[in-house]
Amino acid sequence: MKKRTTTSRKRDHVELTVKKDVAFRSKTAGFEEWEFIHNALPEIDLAEVDPSTRFLGKQLSLPLMVSCMTGGYPEAEKINRQLAEVCEEYRLAMGVGSQRQAMENKLYHTSFSVVRRSAPSIPLIGNIGAPEIAKLKDISPILKLAELIGADAFAVHLNPLQEFLQPEGDTNFRGVLNGIEMLVKNMPIPIIVKEIGAGISSGVAERLLNAGVRYIDVAGAGGTSWAGVEILRKKKEEQSEWNPFWDWGIRTTDALVDLEPFRKRFPDLTIIASGGITNGLDAAKAIALGAELTASARPLLRSLMNGGRKNLQKRIEQWMLEFKGTMFLTGSASLPQLKDNRALQQRR
Repeated sequence: MKKRTTTSRKRDHVELTVKKDVAFRSKTAGFEEWEFIHNALPEIDLAEVDPSTRFLGKQLSLPLMVSCMTGGYPEAEKINRQLAEVCEEYRLAMGVGSQRQAMENKLYHTSFSVVRRSAPSIPLIGNIGAPEIAKLKDISPILKLAELIGADAFAVHLNPLQEFLQPEGDTNFRGVLNGIEMLVKNMPIPIIVKEIGAGISSGVAERLLNAGVRYIDVAGAGGTSWAGVEILRKKKEEQSEWNPFWDWGIRTTDALVDLEPFRKRFPDLTIIASGGITNGLDAAKAIALGAELTASARPLLRSLMNGGRKNLQKRIEQWMLEFKGTMFLTGSASLPQLKDNRALQQRR
């Protein structure tokens, strides 16, 4: 019964995020509070602007990861294949959805393994939830999940709010940090720790860094409300009782600002920004606020599901144009210049 429940839940999540309004209602990611200082004398040619970067030892055309939420049910194989093909075409990183179902049985393994077959050269990131990490005795189950997709890194998602609201949620988070530390010390690939839309505070970041984690995805509030997704999965008569939690979380921009001071102590820290990043301008602001990489899930997934592969390609090309345009208009020929020229300011 448990296996069937996991598969059904995976389908529910994709259908709700594509078809329903599951955005935060009264809270944004905070990007509208920041603006770039216009440079009327950029002294560069737009053709010279280079937004490329390296992530996990591989070259990306743009600091963007399609942070997918799917896998583990029949229809997910086609979705993941198309996402992977487009990411390979545009040289973007990609993360798969939670691989919990793949840990439980082999029934839909191809919905995950199709990603590496379709995208042989890009960075791929595996994914499992914190409650599963808390139960680990050794790394072998995670190693198998990583091998399933040929992962370049593996993400552990911290989702206490989602588990709290989920009808079948697992709220035993005791031992998660020890499990993460075990993975960091023993896995042959980097471990990324991420939230899923409620943000990572400076206190949690410090605990993770002290445990050896060097890749943190803040995944802040302001984009998809996974609390909202789980509230909509409840019976209609129960939904209003849980609405106070719909907008729970730390905004993405606030989380980015709070993590930046850790760089002096941990110079090898890689910060990934996700949560409410919907276009190239948002992504550029996230980079200027300290992130090395940005990530987005629902906007790109909806582009694919509502208009097919060509629609997703069009969205990514627009994203690239906006990002390069922002670099040009701030006189930034490269990502290091975008991060260092202090052109981003908070509105008063």
